[in-house]
Amino acid sequence: MYRKEEQPLPPPEKFELPFEGKLSPNNRWVIMAELIPWDDFEEEYAKLFSAEKGAPAKLFRMALGTLIIKGKLGTSDRETIEQIRENPYLQYFIGLNCYQQEPPLESSMLVHFRKRIDGEL
Repeated sequence: MYRKEEQPLPPPEKFELPFEGKLSPNNRWVIMAELIPWDDFEEEYAKLFSAEKGAPAKLFRMALGTLIIKGKLGTSDRETIEQIRENPYLQYFIGLNCYQQEPPLESSMLVHFRKRIDGEL
């Protein structure tokens, strides 16, 4: 027998995290982030942009990290951004310093990332 208990869902600020506010070093995204030589690629990526003109570009780690997440999860551009918005491990993977509730970028940026980052880079 199953009896449904009518208890309201607690508000988000009372939701308890299972990991006392720290990311697990054994998480697959943390491990993968440590394996990728982000800085080695950053210099080449920076050469694609003008030093004087245009809006500041997103960092290479955010660009490539987002594309890796999209590929590994097999999600659409919009769903990839939503997954990143919801998951602190994915936010860490793309180089954010702390969890943020707002999306770190628009899904339309993935089109630009795919154009800029190719096998030669």
